[in-house]
Amino acid sequence: MARPPTAAQRRVVEGADPGTGRLRGTAAQLAALVRLGLAFRHPRPPHDHFLTPAGHRLREAGPEPASAPAPAAPAGVFAARVGGAEEAAPGPSRMREVRDAWQGLMELRRMTNPDSATDRPCGWERTHLVRAAALALEAAGHGPEHAGTPGYRVRATPQPEAVAVYGPALQPYAATLEAAGWQCGEYTEARTRTRHLLASPRRV
Repeated sequence: MARPPTAAQRRVVEGADPGTGRLRGTAAQLAALVRLGLAFRHPRPPHDHFLTPAGHRLREAGPEPASAPAPAAPAGVFAARVGGAEEAAPGPSRMREVRDAWQGLMELRRMTNPDSATDRPCGWERTHLVRAAALALEAAGHGPEHAGTPGYRVRATPQPEAVAVYGPALQPYAATLEAAGWQCGEYTEARTRTRHLLASPRRV
C-alpha cells in the first residue's frame, strides 16, 4: 500500500505552478514525490519536475485538515475502472474524478511527448496499458462492467503494447480509443468464439 505524502511533500505539491504543474523543492522531496506517483521528471533539459494526474488531484484537494487522521493512501488517488463483475457501482463523484483524471492525462501527454502532441498516448500510458485504455473509455462515457451490469472489460494480453477490450459495444469502444490515439482491430477468440478488440497505443 502506498504511503501518504508527508506534510513537507504536500506543501511542495500545493506550491506547484497552477498552470503547468511545475514543482519546486529539494532533490530529495522531488524524488520522493516521483516514487509516490505524484510527480514526474521531464525527460528534456532542464529536467524539471511536474505533477502527474494524481499530483494535480492532490493539489486540488487542498491542505489536509490538522485534526484529520492520516489516510492509508495519498488523497485524490484515482483508479481506472477496468470492468468486471467484482467491481462496485460508481459513486456520485465518479464523473468529476474521471474528467479530472483525463484532463491531467492530456497535460501529461503535452509535457512528455517529444512534440507536445496530445492526440497520441505518452510513455506513462505505454507502461500502464490496461489503466490507460480503461480511462479513455470511461472518460468518453462508456460504463465498465460491474455487479451484473454489462459494460466494457479491459484486460492485459501476452502481446507487447496491446490490451483486449470485451463488452457489448465493440464498435463504439473502437471509435473512442482511436480518437484517443489508439489503433484497434476486432478479433474472434479461437476457443470461446468471443469477439473482442485488440488495442495498441499509436506511436505516430
